[in-house]
Amino acid sequence: MSAVEPASAIDPFVATRDGVYRDAIVEVHALHGVRPRRQLRTVRTEHFDIVREGSLIRLSHALRSDEIDDDLSGLLAEELFQPGWLRGPDLFERLLTGIVLSTRADPLDAWANFYANTLARVADTLSVDDPKAGGSGATGASDTRHGTIADYAPVYGLAEQALVPGSALELGCCFGFLSLRLAAGGRPVIASDVSAGTVALLDAVAPRLGLGVHTRTADAGRLPFDDKAADNVLAIHLLEHLEPRHGDRVVQEALRVARRRVVIAVPLEREADETWGHVRTVSLDDLDAWGSASGHPYDVREAHGGWLVIDVAP
Repeated sequence: MSAVEPASAIDPFVATRDGVYRDAIVEVHALHGVRPRRQLRTVRTEHFDIVREGSLIRLSHALRSDEIDDDLSGLLAEELFQPGWLRGPDLFERLLTGIVLSTRADPLDAWANFYANTLARVADTLSVDDPKAGGSGATGASDTRHGTIADYAPVYGLAEQALVPGSALELGCCFGFLSLRLAAGGRPVIASDVSAGTVALLDAVAPRLGLGVHTRTADAGRLPFDDKAADNVLAIHLLEHLEPRHGDRVVQEALRVARRRVVIAVPLEREADETWGHVRTVSLDDLDAWGSASGHPYDVREAHGGWLVIDVAP
């Protein structure tokens, strides 16, 4: 049997023509107007049509420009991945990328729209309730959407409250929404992630939003920063994506690089949710063990997940 060639890396800067995004695994079509009648072998959900053509997965959607935000993650998870029609974090990322890029001919225009819509939704969700409580988003317009932003916006609010004055380094920043919010608040910010494509995307989009964020491609377990490089080091919903030994190294590196405070947040799950790329669960006991091993004053609490705050220099 011949070896299967690895799929090419996702390129977030691919220009699309006529609303069609293509790579080696997926093909995404942006439809205009009424969706056509469902064809044979097509799976139809509220927002998507998918059909397999050999090894290719073709997805069609009719989402408006104002619907292109990070709630796409919730739509994909709820309608296609959780029911079992599709599986795997790589496929998930390809489809999300394809949907965003299919909406505009210029890739940076498409991503700037995605980022601006998402940041506006985060701000709206946090404003529903008292921001000092983390903004639960329990009522209001955020209820009408598919949860993703409403779920993590309160986490962002709590993370922002947990910081001491000064600079911030975010580990595993992904799209970098939290880093952008911190930069908008006037902090010096470094956003780092192991994915070079994700970092390049954030680096390209931040100026479009009028925000200054320094970026760095880095494994959070082997940080290319000096000791005490940032006042605050954040690992927000990162450790559940890493095997235990890798996670231990990340905590050690965060303590080394932090000048004043380390802030860690994790979802509290009974089972690791593979839709989001989780490979392990992290408990409050795990957080307490990391805090105790640090040798510094620390606090563990539960609020929209689990939190560990370590004061390296109280």
